[in-house]
Amino acid sequence: MIYPKIPLAQSIIQICLAKGILDIVISPGSRNAPLTIGFASNPDFKCYSIADERCAAFFALGIAQQIKRPVVVVCTSGSALLNYYPAVAEAFYSQIPLIVISADRPQSKIDIGDGQTIRQENVFANHSLYNANLTEEASKTNDHKINAVIDAAFYKKGPVHINAPFEEPLYETVSELSVDVMVDNFASLNPITPLEDLTAFVDIWNQSTKKLVLVGVNDPDAISNATIEAFANDESVVVMTETTSNLHHSSFISNIDTIITPFTNEDFEDFCPDILVTFGGMIVSKRIKAFLRKYKPKQHWHIDTLRAYDTFGILTKHFETNPNTFFANFLPLTHSVKSDYFVKMNRIQAIRKEKQDLFLRKVSYSDFYVFDKLLKTLPENSQLQISNSSAIRYAQLMEIPSSVEVFCNRGTSGIDGSTSTAIGAAVANNKPTVFMTGDIGFLYDSNALWNNYIPKNFKIILINNGGGGIFRILPGHEETPVFNTFFETSHCLTAEHLAKMYGFEYIIAKDETTLQIGLKQLYVQNNQASILEVFTPTLENDAVLKQFFKELV
Repeated sequence: MIYPKIPLAQSIIQICLAKGILDIVISPGSRNAPLTIGFASNPDFKCYSIADERCAAFFALGIAQQIKRPVVVVCTSGSALLNYYPAVAEAFYSQIPLIVISADRPQSKIDIGDGQTIRQENVFANHSLYNANLTEEASKTNDHKINAVIDAAFYKKGPVHINAPFEEPLYETVSELSVDVMVDNFASLNPITPLEDLTAFVDIWNQSTKKLVLVGVNDPDAISNATIEAFANDESVVVMTETTSNLHHSSFISNIDTIITPFTNEDFEDFCPDILVTFGGMIVSKRIKAFLRKYKPKQHWHIDTLRAYDTFGILTKHFETNPNTFFANFLPLTHSVKSDYFVKMNRIQAIRKEKQDLFLRKVSYSDFYVFDKLLKTLPENSQLQISNSSAIRYAQLMEIPSSVEVFCNRGTSGIDGSTSTAIGAAVANNKPTVFMTGDIGFLYDSNALWNNYIPKNFKIILINNGGGGIFRILPGHEETPVFNTFFETSHCLTAEHLAKMYGFEYIIAKDETTLQIGLKQLYVQNNQASILEVFTPTLENDAVLKQFFKELV
């Protein structure tokens, strides 16, 4: 076996190995050579080489999103490290374990005018769970810090940072280890918190006739069937799920904005729940957030082992456990309450569905038309990775087959790494993966295609409406040079040459007929990664969407 000669690099590598951290994403560089040599020379590690650090970090985040274990990203010193920050912030708010290991110059070389040096210590302090600033020599103190970092990533579910200074020579190797590392025991670091007495909360529940369960970002198959059926059979409970919740039942409301956008003030007053119960991650719908901030429930309970964001300014209780544990203990203590809460909402849902079906039968070719067709034709048991901005918001309005898993970077809701994340996720799972994105997000992260690991059955559906279409549906839109240049970012670019350069099959759709043909071509073969670029009319999309909401009444 080949090892780096530098003892500190040996310690980092051996502790990662001992703790089962085996997925390593490396951005090529010189200062990180000791780590690169050690990780890449050991067959126990699965190493990836991604040159662009921003793409590398989001690629690693996509893998971690799927395997539910920490993934390491390794970079050289200097500004390379700063390019990890967008993914670090996303991992922090999405509670995804990511271990950043940065090589650094020795402390004596910082701020003296030496090349490729910046102040790397604690650079992610605002958005990381633990920062370990190591010293050059291998030591038990360093070992303790490395252990603590990895444990934090595992159990607190988020990004951590190890900053490791290395002095030249960097490329020397040895055939035997020179360190005897200290590895802490995981088990002692994960105490189980007993569930508190629920009697008072059961009493509140049993006296309430209107309970709203709102589910944000959630892993597929995470909620037990017993809990799902209990909610579905309770006439005092309405369950609203987002596209990213991966929670399905015929009685649940999965298109929140379609339901509540036409509401009058009287409707909102009538719909306002006594109790709001939330679990899962970030909420996409601005309308449901605005509703709950204005028409405040008396109780808001959030269920999560780690965090409880007071998204609506009304949080009254955080149950620090997972939803299955909570509901398995809570629901058997409750009893049915006479209520028309579900019946009313179910009636509204039926009316909205009828109106939406009528609209879809006559809608012109547009973003709205395209998203409806794209979501309906997703392969069974596939995974949908979807970008932010317009793409995820259109997806919120429509039904997605229940066998399809949905993921989106909703921690920071940025467009910066969606493609890279989708590719990392596709590498880490065995399901056919479709990535749906808008043109601005795709172009912004186009270096994601500079990647040697893209599965042959990976498919990108790129909706190109010539700019940031979401800004056309926001308040304040006017057709002016300032808007077109500085908000919408109007352009005439396509993915054709990028597809050719990176070896993707390239398919075009420009109307109803070519869209149907293009989708068939996209899904019929799995021997080459593919891009279906769907062009839609820039100046018509916002009018179609606004008309849809008008016709729901």
